[in-house]
Amino acid sequence: MDINLEQYKNILKSEGYKLTSQRKAILETMFEHHNEHLSCEDIFSLVSKENLDIGIATIYRSLQLFEKLNIVYKLNFDDGFSRYELNFGTEEHHHHHLICLKCGKVLEVKLDLLESLEKEIEKDGNFKIEDHNVKFYGYCKECQ
Repeated sequence: MDINLEQYKNILKSEGYKLTSQRKAILETMFEHHNEHLSCEDIFSLVSKENLDIGIATIYRSLQLFEKLNIVYKLNFDDGFSRYELNFGTEEHHHHHLICLKCGKVLEVKLDLLESLEKEIEKDGNFKIEDHNVKFYGYCKECQ
């Protein structure tokens, strides 16, 4: 992880926002669960255990702000929930995901073999690609 909480605080500050106790609790929870793809409800469930005064609307608003400031990525796995992960600033593209059709588990694929394909598409289609998103659907080891 190349980015720490202080750097996120600086991003907020440079854009005219404060790192409130609620925003800090949300970011700390996302740091603690950085290998998971948390929905707003997941984050609320985790944060509200120690922060009884935080509401789900605060979580939603904070996540919208974090997405606007490129602190988090909003992900859609076609399951009816938006999920979020921290932007650690270490990847040119979002990584790819394996989604289990039985249990819904989401695993990350770090391997990115699409770079040469992107270059061909850009050249052939006269199109500048900024990002891509690939999802593979199947069954995890436990559900096979």
